[in-house]
Amino acid sequence: MGRPVEIFRLVLRARPTYRFRNMTAAIEQAAPSLNHVILGPDEEPPIELTPKAIEMVREAMEAEKLEGQALRVYVQGGGCSGFQYGLDFEEKARPGDFEMSFDGLRVICDPISAMHLEGTTIDYVMGMSGAGFKFNNPYAKSTCGCGSSFTG
Repeated sequence: MGRPVEIFRLVLRARPTYRFRNMTAAIEQAAPSLNHVILGPDEEPPIELTPKAIEMVREAMEAEKLEGQALRVYVQGGGCSGFQYGLDFEEKARPGDFEMSFDGLRVICDPISAMHLEGTTIDYVMGMSGAGFKFNNPYAKSTCGCGSSFTG
């Protein structure tokens, strides 16, 4: 049995880049039959997962009997600075989502979150104060006193 996984929700403030603003506009203008966008191996995903993060996501999925589901990575309002990272499991992508694969692990992300997450690396870290997922976002410039929120 694997170790319990604690998911940290970290706050960020990021400026969307031109590339994802155009991608979002293209999705909005696409045919109504468009379900979601599957990024190919030659396309750069908005996020990266380290091998340790992939391993821990798989452990959590196995422990919860969620085989076949995808990891959803998203940004939502809240936290000290206005936005929080979020992780969840879902069976299928929603219309307009980006779908990526990391070593066979399906990861989905909505286009708005992808703009805020561009360039982010998700890692799994263990330390004296606990273990959990850490989001390394190049647009996050400082942290607040709680250690789990960022300002941009």
